[in-house]
Amino acid sequence: MALICALIAAYNEAQHVGAVVAATAQYVSGVVVVDDGSTDATAARAREAGAIVLQHDRNRGKGSAIRTGLGRVLQEPYTHVLFLDGDFQHDPAEIPKLTSRAEHGVGELVIGERELDREAMPAARFYSNVIGSRILSGFIGAEMTDSQSGFRLIRSDLLRKVRLTGSRYEIETEMLIKLVRAGATLECVPVSRLRYEGVQSKMRPFRDTFRTCMLAVKYRYLEW
Repeated sequence: MALICALIAAYNEAQHVGAVVAATAQYVSGVVVVDDGSTDATAARAREAGAIVLQHDRNRGKGSAIRTGLGRVLQEPYTHVLFLDGDFQHDPAEIPKLTSRAEHGVGELVIGERELDREAMPAARFYSNVIGSRILSGFIGAEMTDSQSGFRLIRSDLLRKVRLTGSRYEIETEMLIKLVRAGATLECVPVSRLRYEGVQSKMRPFRDTFRTCMLAVKYRYLEW
């Protein structure tokens, strides 16, 4: 039986994080939120909703927050870790699309691939994702269309095999490359497109995509 913990890295998400935690908790055995140095009530709202909350004293980046969370979650007997954002861009109601793979005895590395709609997405986000996904597909030897999706389910024992070093958004690429190299089977399941209305993305598409692509070379060929 799968025992799943959700891990949410959050920065200044007091408006949404409580509702995300409450909705997510319906589908998993535990929820851990890492408050990455927020200046609002993110930590309080997450704790009130029932999450275990870890806090950074300053903003260190999404990758650092994920690594902090994994340091706690992987000490527990969870079979899988579910990653999602705290701003409702990922719909918790779609969590079963990912977790059902684990319930069927698979689910080593499951990515929730969003519908990349050029008309609905900011142009910079659309093109940076398309370019980054094509480059990464070549690196890992598997076709994917949404490499930047942070909505993913990963088996805990595989996460324990890799050493993650990313401090920002590149950690999602680092995970993919290192986990596939460690033998993980990649699965992609379709999920709804992101909601952009009323949501301020903290990602800078071209800067972060360029940095991620450069680091992908390092993860693929130089770093184990």
